[in-house]
Amino acid sequence: MTSALGKLTRQQQTLLARWLPGASVEADHSWGLVATTVLEVTCAGARFIVKASAEDDHGIRRELDAHANWLRPWTDRNRAPTLLHGDADAKLLVTRHLPGRLVLGSEHAGDPRLYRQAGELLALLHAQLAVTDDDHERREKERSLAWLGRPHRIAPHTVRRLRAEIASWPTPSASLVPTHGDWQPRNWLVHDGVLGVIDFGRAALRPAYTDLGRLAAREFRGDPTLEAAFLDGYGPDPREPHAWHRNQIREAIGTAAWAYRVGDEAFEAQGHRMIAEALGDARG
Repeated sequence: MTSALGKLTRQQQTLLARWLPGASVEADHSWGLVATTVLEVTCAGARFIVKASAEDDHGIRRELDAHANWLRPWTDRNRAPTLLHGDADAKLLVTRHLPGRLVLGSEHAGDPRLYRQAGELLALLHAQLAVTDDDHERREKERSLAWLGRPHRIAPHTVRRLRAEIASWPTPSASLVPTHGDWQPRNWLVHDGVLGVIDFGRAALRPAYTDLGRLAAREFRGDPTLEAAFLDGYGPDPREPHAWHRNQIREAIGTAAWAYRVGDEAFEAQGHRMIAEALGDARG
């Protein structure tokens, strides 16, 4: 597995040798669809996670910002990895290894007790800060229209409907809180029945309801008891209907277009299904 270090740039390798001299790669957890390398390494008998990204990727900087500003409610409870080293310019960070198995695809994937914990943890993150942003909705409209202007396989008549709907949206001020940005079982670990959280490459200030978008598209859709358990842990549902509908449209467009760009056909199909449901076209 030492060859996995070859995925890092020379600058990244130099920094890692300084931070963890003699580190040995035990596993490569890189996803493959994005330009981020995730390595599980050992050094002096301890275990760490090394994350590195390409020059044009902004995930490491977001992760470092999240560690600096928002993750303490989780790290203090040992529910998220603790940052040890980071360099935003080199696009490299090292955290302590957080034990556990991915919830996604495991026998725990449908356990309501974990969803209640997920709600509790997310509430801790969201409660730290709230700022009013008068320009958020306008920026999100422009982002959705930009996705529609890039290569994708959304049908032309659907694109016209989406553009017309987006053009009709109001742009009220929004309350933004610290969000994970990819809150779903793919980024949850379970260890002895306790839920932990990983991957903060999409962390940013957003409306609280946005962190429910990916769960609503899959897990909540398939099992309403998971949604009930999540909200039991989280508290009052943050999804105001009109803002939530706009978010569903945005999530659907972004999913279909991004998945097409990276070649993930299953995820792309989910995006097209999300578009149909958001527009009220789903059948059965």
